[in-house]
Amino acid sequence: MPLITYSPKVFIPLTKLCRDVCHYCTFAQPPRRGERAYMRADEVLEVARAGAEAGCHEALFTLGDKPELRYRAAREELAELGCGTTIEYLARMCELVLAETGLLPHVNPVDMTAEELLLLRGVSASQGIMLETASPRLSEKGLPHHGSPDKLPEWRLETIRLAGDLAIPFTTGILIGIGETREERLDALAAIRDLHERHGHIQEVIVQNFRAKPGTKMAAAPEPSLDELLWTARAARELLGPDMHIQVPPNLSYGDFPRLLEAGIDDWGGISPVTVDHVNPEAPWPEVECLREATEAAGHALAPRLPVYPEYVAELERWTDPRIAQEIRKHADAAGLAREDRWVAGVERTPPPLPAKSASNSVLLGVEELDEDAITALFQARGPRLGAVLAAADELRRETNGDEVTYVVTRNINYTNVCYFRCGFCAFSKGKLAENLRGAPYLVPTDEVVRRCREAWDRGGAEVCLQGGIHPAFTGDYYIELVEAIKGELPDLHVHAFSALEVWQGAATLGVPLADYLTRLREAGLASLPGTAAEILDDDVRRVLCPDKVSTEQWLEVHETAHEAGLRSTVTIMFGAVESPRSWAKHLVAVRDLQKRTGGFTEFVPLPFVHMEAPIFLQGNARPGPTFREAVLMHAVARLALHPHIRNVQASWVKLGLEGAQACLRAGANDLGGTLMNESISRAAGAEHGQELPPERMEEAIRALGRRPRQRTTLYGAPSAERQALSYGAPPLAEPLNPHVNDAGLKRPERLVRPGLVST
Repeated sequence: MPLITYSPKVFIPLTKLCRDVCHYCTFAQPPRRGERAYMRADEVLEVARAGAEAGCHEALFTLGDKPELRYRAAREELAELGCGTTIEYLARMCELVLAETGLLPHVNPVDMTAEELLLLRGVSASQGIMLETASPRLSEKGLPHHGSPDKLPEWRLETIRLAGDLAIPFTTGILIGIGETREERLDALAAIRDLHERHGHIQEVIVQNFRAKPGTKMAAAPEPSLDELLWTARAARELLGPDMHIQVPPNLSYGDFPRLLEAGIDDWGGISPVTVDHVNPEAPWPEVECLREATEAAGHALAPRLPVYPEYVAELERWTDPRIAQEIRKHADAAGLAREDRWVAGVERTPPPLPAKSASNSVLLGVEELDEDAITALFQARGPRLGAVLAAADELRRETNGDEVTYVVTRNINYTNVCYFRCGFCAFSKGKLAENLRGAPYLVPTDEVVRRCREAWDRGGAEVCLQGGIHPAFTGDYYIELVEAIKGELPDLHVHAFSALEVWQGAATLGVPLADYLTRLREAGLASLPGTAAEILDDDVRRVLCPDKVSTEQWLEVHETAHEAGLRSTVTIMFGAVESPRSWAKHLVAVRDLQKRTGGFTEFVPLPFVHMEAPIFLQGNARPGPTFREAVLMHAVARLALHPHIRNVQASWVKLGLEGAQACLRAGANDLGGTLMNESISRAAGAEHGQELPPERMEEAIRALGRRPRQRTTLYGAPSAERQALSYGAPPLAEPLNPHVNDAGLKRPERLVRPGLVST
């Protein structure tokens, strides 16, 4: 479904003084006695804060052209403010809005020097200036730009060129109906195209229609017809090509705005829930829901965007100042568009509503094996298409699993929070952490691990899940001895343990092949592997997230070898940090291909990135996790893409919250994971959700959906009646013992093993 975007914004008219006298403009006003020339800082912040509260992402700064060159009042006020020019004051206000509200400034000033453009680049996400026309004829006497030196095309084109030299995402456009000819419009569009071909920096072109305003010299001038506007927009699309973003302001076409889509535009421009269009105050913006209805009626989907378009968000290092790049990531979703809600993984917050499910073509979505392109497209579903994807996944889940929702009574044991690997997303073993989240570096003694396992068994546990950091002193023998100790005490407890990284490191430290090491683990009593350490199975992403961890090939090799050794495993994906929907699709295809060879995966477990204390987020290099739409889509698309090879899709209540997990159970998931008893890794990352969800609450949440709860084993069998009976009304857990790591007296080896790397 083609996408039509808009930018949720606030409009900040920093000054209405202007040295130009365009014959159609009512924005520019002369100084008035008793009125300030510029908005005060508190006035700017009041507007920006209202916009942030209303869910806006952009602060659009509009101002007159170099008023200090014409008006003494402007010069005097700038001097009081400690500024020499309007551009300096604009930069200061952009900085203020960024720091105090997080809104992303987009600035529309005037013809600028390279120094002025560079100054604004450091405090704004994008910039713009309307070319309006490439014809100097319109500056002749009696025509609309006469007496307006800043409207000379040569100066405007030079500003646009300089912005390209400086790699500034830039907006420009033309104004039609002010006396230009069609040929002159085409000349202006061609000039824009030529500059973009040289620099690639023009992210959108606006085709704006003149509207006659009372009190101007052009009050009686004829306005361009809708047909003329449509002709020009079509010409822009043809001249600028399919990849250019073309905008026509909907408010200037009033009730006819839906017809603008006929011309091939793909953007509605800025829409504000807070402020009017100060340039065209007589023309209110349509409500977003009105835009959505018109857009969807034309067969498109509507999506909010940022002041920078997705193509530029994908290359922030090239197109923005590093500080601005950090701010943009906070606002962006995985596609580089604007986040649609304030939901984040790990936080107790009611999820936003999702579109109503549509049964349209839903059965077809699960019939054929989806390739990487098709999976990527499903991940970007919005509007009616999103409803159809969720419905298809839910229908396929019902056909595959019925209305049963499973869960396992388990205990998580994170045996150490010390790790010598440098995963940027991990707050468990490193990062800017509060003591109550991680605590001091610890190593749980083996007898304490066994005690916790016994406690879990006595509370009806069917499984213990062991995972931890990798202490520099660990060798493969540590993991084997840990399993042997547990099985020696509790021979019937299912030991679900060790990520692919732990297995790889264990084999590497002993210098034995993976197959031999996994066989030893199985003989010691290991029953299955968790599918963690997968993160994103795309090495371009892994180089950012976890550069010294196992590669995609190594992760797949560990699990394929485990399956061949008779061990089953789960598979996870950690999403919402730095990757794109294309990377998600690559991950699913890689997992599916392995499953088709081995059949060893029992379930797929999406794990939304919990960002709050993650080092990569605190450094400004990651997004704040997935949006809720993305989180639910991950479960739905996984159901469709992995069918029929992986039958079970799990919703993590720890990451999603119970309401979020319930939404995923309505969109393709059939499993609610484990009761956990203890959970440390998500808590260290800042998650607020509880450490245990007992069977009673699990089943209450499942029944609330009209579904049937069922306890399961790790491999989706049924626990004994005795095990299940013990799990209800279980007594409180004893306080766990986490001695300081130094108490263990472990010695760091002379060298540490890393995948493909030996480090001293």
